[in-house]
Amino acid sequence: MYRQILHTPEGVRDIYNGECRRKNHVQNTLHQILHSYGYEDIQTPTFEFFDVFSREIGTVPSRELYKFFDREGNTLVLRPDITPSIARAVAKYFTEEDMPVRLCYVGNTFINNSDFQGRLKETTQLGAEMIGDGSVEADAEMIAMVVESLLKTGLTDFQVSIGHVDFFRSLLRESRLDEEMEAELLEFISNKNIYGVRELLEPLQIAAGLKEAFAALPDLFGSVEVLERAEACAVTEDATRALERLRRIYELAACYGYEKYITFDLGVVSKYKYYTGIIFQAYTYGTGEAIAKGGRYDALMDHFGRPAPATGFVFMVDRLMNALTRQKIQLNAESAKIMIVYRASQSGQAIRRAMELRKKGVTVELMPERIGKDYESYAGKNGIGEIIYMEGQGTV
Repeated sequence: MYRQILHTPEGVRDIYNGECRRKNHVQNTLHQILHSYGYEDIQTPTFEFFDVFSREIGTVPSRELYKFFDREGNTLVLRPDITPSIARAVAKYFTEEDMPVRLCYVGNTFINNSDFQGRLKETTQLGAEMIGDGSVEADAEMIAMVVESLLKTGLTDFQVSIGHVDFFRSLLRESRLDEEMEAELLEFISNKNIYGVRELLEPLQIAAGLKEAFAALPDLFGSVEVLERAEACAVTEDATRALERLRRIYELAACYGYEKYITFDLGVVSKYKYYTGIIFQAYTYGTGEAIAKGGRYDALMDHFGRPAPATGFVFMVDRLMNALTRQKIQLNAESAKIMIVYRASQSGQAIRRAMELRKKGVTVELMPERIGKDYESYAGKNGIGEIIYMEGQGTV
């Protein structure tokens, strides 16, 4: 029995000691960047009413939500995504005069993934949202914060891949495919499967230009020159406007000095259906999935009765930590830490010495003397750089 309750359920894990210290350090680093851009902290509940994350909102499928009931019979959900919660809070607490609202946050999210996927079901997200600004400059600010934050963590080899949902959706609207066909086409394009796209569309009665545009999407990724190649596929006005906005974002990224970290992917999609404009994901070595993702969601606020344009992003903190570890990036997470070893008769003296040091900003552990205790080994495992032995036993 004891063996069973010592283990965590599938998809969740304990984080402690050095790993926890490094994670907190990275979160603080990211937070400092967001604060430097004027973003204020907000905390929202870990669980909300089901309607906040319903299918109409466009978050994860209902089967992936952790659902339960309160005493009144209301269906509640552990949040799978923090953005809808932010939108709800802004609709409730902020007025038109407060816009634009800049908010940042950190919290855990919960998605009931299949056990066979090997993914965590509880993950930490840290992000920022700007609500009430529909400008391209707001989109560029999001991307700049992502780049600056990742650089601050010590990463140097990464890319932010940017697309625009209207480029793909405008083609879908023209083609008038049914929902099942759209989902299948989306899967092929997400997997860069040109042959699958061609085979799916070949028997359909849609314009040849649309077929060629869909078939080209999986290959439309890379540097800024991709936008020029994409012009041939921009068979709708919405697609043309999408390309114009992406060009402008690149120009603004250059103003920040971050253009070398920018790539484009006209076939990028997201499982979150609330995105309406640009969409982006950040990638690096050491993890197969995005370490940050975001985009524009101008229609999400409508669901909460307060229409407003909005844009934002989140860092997937656990994936980012994996990347930093696998790339062997050193984090300055260790503070000066001292351990004072004392005998029982010296407890008062040891406490006073520890208090003096703590007032100077030093982290101090008190350790009663034990026969046979290997203090140096303990210090090495716990990030302690100095040991003080009371009563002249010396300082190591």
